Amino acid sequence: MLTLSEQACIAKISKGECFHAEVEGGAFIIKIDEYTPVICAAIHNGHRLRKDLEKSFMLSQDERFFEEDPYTDELISSFPIQLIGNDSRFEYDLNRAKTLSTYFKTAWNKQVWQKPLSAKQRAISQAKHESFYNVLEAIIAKVESLFSRAIVFDIHSYNYKRIEKDTPTFNVGSGQIDVERWGSVVKHFEKQLNKIELPNLSVRAATDEVFHGRGYLISHVNAHFDNTLVLPTEVKKVFMDETSGDVYPLVLEELKAGFKSAISETAAYFIRRFGSKKRMQKADMLSSSISPEVLEVDKALFSLCRHIETLNFINPVNLQAQRKRFLKNSYVAPSFNYKQLDLNPYKFREKLYKLPVDNILDADIQQLYRHIIDNLANKIDLLATIGTDEFMYNSLKYYGEPSEEDIANARFLLHLKPQIDENEKVLNADEAIACFKAQAQEWGLNCRIEKSAKIVAKAMVNNDKALLLVNRDASFTEKEIHAFAYHELGIHMVTTLNAKKQPLKVFGLGLSGNTHTQEGLAIYSEYCSGSLTLSRLQTLALRVIAVNYMLKHRDFVKTFHTLVSEFELDREFAFTLTTRVYRGGGFTKDYLYLSGFRDIVELAKTQPLDNLLVGKTGLLDFAITNEVVERGLVHKPMSLFDLSYRPSGDEVLDFIVQSIR
Repeated sequence: MLTLSEQACIAKISKGECFHAEVEGGAFIIKIDEYTPVICAAIHNGHRLRKDLEKSFMLSQDERFFEEDPYTDELISSFPIQLIGNDSRFEYDLNRAKTLSTYFKTAWNKQVWQKPLSAKQRAISQAKHESFYNVLEAIIAKVESLFSRAIVFDIHSYNYKRIEKDTPTFNVGSGQIDVERWGSVVKHFEKQLNKIELPNLSVRAATDEVFHGRGYLISHVNAHFDNTLVLPTEVKKVFMDETSGDVYPLVLEELKAGFKSAISETAAYFIRRFGSKKRMQKADMLSSSISPEVLEVDKALFSLCRHIETLNFINPVNLQAQRKRFLKNSYVAPSFNYKQLDLNPYKFREKLYKLPVDNILDADIQQLYRHIIDNLANKIDLLATIGTDEFMYNSLKYYGEPSEEDIANARFLLHLKPQIDENEKVLNADEAIACFKAQAQEWGLNCRIEKSAKIVAKAMVNNDKALLLVNRDASFTEKEIHAFAYHELGIHMVTTLNAKKQPLKVFGLGLSGNTHTQEGLAIYSEYCSGSLTLSRLQTLALRVIAVNYMLKHRDFVKTFHTLVSEFELDREFAFTLTTRVYRGGGFTKDYLYLSGFRDIVELAKTQPLDNLLVGKTGLLDFAITNEVVERGLVHKPMSLFDLSYRPSGDEVLDFIVQSIR
């Protein structure tokens, strides 16, 4: 951060330069990442007091902190233009006129100074007050010149325990707002604030219920600018213990994200309604460049985790030998061996949680990285326990387990009778590889396709190597080849290649819930391509049942024989199905294909899915994924075919798909 004089700050602003600076003397911070119509201020955030005033100051640290507005800087941390007060309001109050900004002797019925401040002491403080408003004027003038309108969010917090009546979580003060002109924006902001959800707290926003917005900041702006709206906003101190000053981190984290949404949505509405640009969206109110703090975390995270891919470790290295052994004697469970994990899980977790995620100022991007770090910590627990009794517990923690609804959906599908074309041509692994290579070339995919004896599935993509592996013992019908091409190449390979091109490498690691989302999307691509069949859906249903049996029986042999007898499965197929869910010690991932498909179908009916292709995305963070694409922080993804929802044309199949709940 720079240290600049007031004049230097104003000069940079007049030239439209972006910068972070503390004004000389440290009175306030100015941050401009990009010029947008939104200006955010936290003028009472500061706690500093000049040294020459400390001897005369009579309040304790706790008394001082009680009347200040700590953490309000964090509420506006996501926005490109910020003004943050560093000095305590007891030295001078930026929300009072300059001549009234220094308290003579008392404030809030408490004696502040042992003796009244001297004229010189007051003059120094009032000069800081004037400096702040000179810089604020320069920012508003520049923003008005660029956008014709500006909106200022003047953020404060208030103590509520001393107020006997019920008070709102958020209070917008309209006492100095021209409500005939701007009233619709006030109502819109109140509506957006009411959408915020906080853990274990009810939320309510109101206008003029506790405070009426009669502070000096709005008075000053109203006196100097005709096309700028100021929204004085008070936040109830539900995010901290107002008496001790201890913060509640989980509440503050959600509050930051909620404020980001409410402010950006309101600002976009304001510009659409009153500005010259009628297509402004929430993303336009935010920075279009990636901050250095995000890049630092992203680079370190990717370097730490890039080679950790579950399927590289979970597939048994002695699969073929154990398959032959078991099919000769299906009453002795196979004994699988696994690739050794080549990292220290304890040191890995330590490094994960030492990453400086707190330095990321954008609330949603910070949450995105927190989610993936938690996800990766669970993933390493899973990998570190492969082949042990603890593995199944960690699999449940990472992937979850099928619900009663999932099992009911599977049973429903398995009661249906598929049509079987006995004359359909069957291709071996070499022929399948030739087909996949031709399809990859047609789609322009720069990837490798190879045969493997080390995978359980018929085919799978190795994300790290952009490699499609085809099981050497697998056979495919022509319709399956088409389906697998769309599934493995059209989704898994595309998201792998898209992720490699992104400036944020986190999208190559797998966001939280990426298995559910990516596998659901891959099955949905089969549906879109016209190659999804009832037989394929029944295979997904059998996986759900197999996971359920594994959790109930915890016995490979019993599960295998139950699947064979109950569903009349071919022994080879039953072995593969059972192996998929018992590998590692109890692998629950397979139930996610069917539930993921169901959820993607429902989502496709309401919004475009293309941004899910930017990398290994998850539905949990779909909103921020859309946002970073809209802001230009990541590239729009390559898509090979239309993912918008439409019936397949097969009335029976469409009925079946719509019946999955």
